Amino acid sequence: MKMLLLGTLAVAIAQAAYGDPGSVVQVEYSNPSLYPSQWTLTIHPDGSGHFHAEGGTRPQYDADVLVPTKVDRDVNLSSGFTNRVFEEVRDPRILGGKCESHLKVAFQGTKKISYSGPDGHGGCEFNYSKTKEIQDLGESLVAVGATLIEGARLELLLQHDPLGLDSAMQYIVEASSDGRLQQICAIRGILERLEEDPHVLDRVRKRARVLLASTDK
Repeated sequence: MKMLLLGTLAVAIAQAAYGDPGSVVQVEYSNPSLYPSQWTLTIHPDGSGHFHAEGGTRPQYDADVLVPTKVDRDVNLSSGFTNRVFEEVRDPRILGGKCESHLKVAFQGTKKISYSGPDGHGGCEFNYSKTKEIQDLGESLVAVGATLIEGARLELLLQHDPLGLDSAMQYIVEASSDGRLQQICAIRGILERLEEDPHVLDRVRKRARVLLASTDK
């Protein structure tokens, strides 16, 4: 009996720390002006998930720029970010489909956030929300998607255009500082490869080191 109680307590502690393992958040993003133009991010309570991006027409003005046409990979996000997502997605306005402000604002991309778990399910779709918490959540999730696409681009550059890594890494450092990119920990693998690669520019290795250090904070 004592062992059973201890086991039950352990499960309860794990659920409190990571949420119910049966819960899932799915984010779908679409913006025809970007390339890839649409992506889907699935997140589980322990921070694990999957990212898939593809589609759209490559803009003619950057036809020579090396960018991924498709991204499909498993991801791991920080516990702090994941907990925030699972807390905020349970907002009744999100679950009840009341996110869109219907205000005449610039198009920022269509964001569809869905939640499913033992305690219920629901979701909403919006371009812009006048509710600050929902708008901030949407912007953060879009920034994570952008980070994952940039990580895939680094892999392409390392293989096909190592000199292009210099400007790409400069952008990532700047964008991670102002919030355009978030959850740099999700691209830790390629950053570690760059930090350890003696064949890339020293500036690239240093920037990779700076970004990796920021993921430990």
